[in-house]
Order: sequence, then structure tokens, then C-alpha cells
Amino acid sequence: MTCKQVARLVSESLDHELPAGRRFAVRAHLMLCRLCARYRRQILALRGLVRQAVRQLEHAPELRLSDEARARIRHALRTAE
Repeated sequence: MTCKQVARLVSESLDHELPAGRRFAVRAHLMLCRLCARYRRQILALRGLVRQAVRQLEHAPELRLSDEARARIRHALRTAE
């Protein structure tokens, strides 16, 4: 596997479990490639930070978006596609 393929699969693995063969290939590559292993650690750390920020926002109602702001964002995202 190339580093580019592994990076894509590491990212995909955040959303869903990879098939066993791909998981094995990624793990084997990560054992041999310190740059890809670092990328995986960094992306996992980033995911952890985002989750922590979401938890903090859940307990800070003053930081939540208003319904109107959410609707404007949804509309902007739909029209951007």
C-alpha cells in the first residue's frame, strides 16, 4: 500500500470499520512507516479534540447557535452544492 492509500483508509476508518483485509494492510503499513503512523496519531488526536469541544458546547448554552442561524447555515450549505 502507498502512503496516500493508507492516509485515505485511516480517514475512512474514522467513519466506519474497514474490512479485515484492509485493516490488516493498514496496520502492517503503519508498523513500517513512521510518517503514516504519525498521521494516524494526529488525526485521532484531532478527533478527540473535536469531541471534547462538542461536549463543552453541550454544557454552554450561551455558545449555541440560534435556530435562525442554523437555518441560514443549512440554506447556505444546500445552495453551495
